Amino acid sequence: MLPDFSNPADWLPWAFASLMGLSILVYVVLDGFDLGVGILFPLAEPHEQDRMIGSIGPFWDANETWLVLAVGLLLVAFPTAHGIILSTLYLPVFAMLIGLIARGVAFEFRAKARTRHKALWNRLFFAGSLVTALAQGFMLGLYVMGLEQTAQTYLFAALTAVFLTVGYAFIGATWLILKTSDALQLKAVQWARQSLWAVIAGIGAISLATPLVSARIFDKWFTFPEVLWLLLLPLLSGGLVLMLWRLLRRMPLPSDRLSWLPFAISSGLFATAYLGLAYSFYPYVVPDRLTIYEAAAAPESLLIILIGACFVVPTIIAYSILAYVIFRGKATELRYE
Repeated sequence: MLPDFSNPADWLPWAFASLMGLSILVYVVLDGFDLGVGILFPLAEPHEQDRMIGSIGPFWDANETWLVLAVGLLLVAFPTAHGIILSTLYLPVFAMLIGLIARGVAFEFRAKARTRHKALWNRLFFAGSLVTALAQGFMLGLYVMGLEQTAQTYLFAALTAVFLTVGYAFIGATWLILKTSDALQLKAVQWARQSLWAVIAGIGAISLATPLVSARIFDKWFTFPEVLWLLLLPLLSGGLVLMLWRLLRRMPLPSDRLSWLPFAISSGLFATAYLGLAYSFYPYVVPDRLTIYEAAAAPESLLIILIGACFVVPTIIAYSILAYVIFRGKATELRYE
């Protein structure tokens, strides 16, 4: 249901929730692929690892800007929800930050380290990517479970952590299909084929669990006639999975044709899954406890913040697009010489 746009107290929380949701989706897709490349790191040969680093080198730090933007919007627009969510998820957030710091340091140092030390930084880059992905998946699982802390919710969160990690590895593999060639591209195709089934299992598990943990969400999905048009989301997801499965069986194509398509379809698959979650939890920012309207800051404050966001967000979008345009094409080995 759309807000009343004549009432700032109604549309401003909706606008910030939409902007925060967009930031999270863009982060999951963009930083998801470079985390996925890090997770796949041990499966490649040393000379291939240099090419993998080169494929994400111009983008990885800009990708993380979207995470900073999403958390910043949560803090300034929904301060009450920020306190509840981050206090509940304190330990996985801490683990995620340690992982992000470790992979950032390793990313820079591995290119400058002596040969005998390079393996250490490679392992740290992999470990940082893995810890970050697992922490984000664990947080997602607890959020889907309504931030409840029981043995059952922790088990579900642990499974979600594994599924999201494999999902990142999958989208990372599709990115490598786009950005690499020859033997490494063939390996990336094989990695994508193998991880696709775990992605399907993860999306299916979260899709089934979400309506079962809340009667409100169950009613939103399975009330007639809403259930008819909501069927479009699972049908679209199924169609995208089928396209990926058929495409990956044929990859790589002659002349590297359509090498961009697996990554594009994977991004669409992540987007449909995210839209399903967003629909399930709206208008709650803390599941079944606090809506965006209850958690929102004063309309006067939101209006001032919105003015700033109108300058900041287009700038982030512009330099992100610029980076992807400038560094288009196949990746080369990342060098600092």
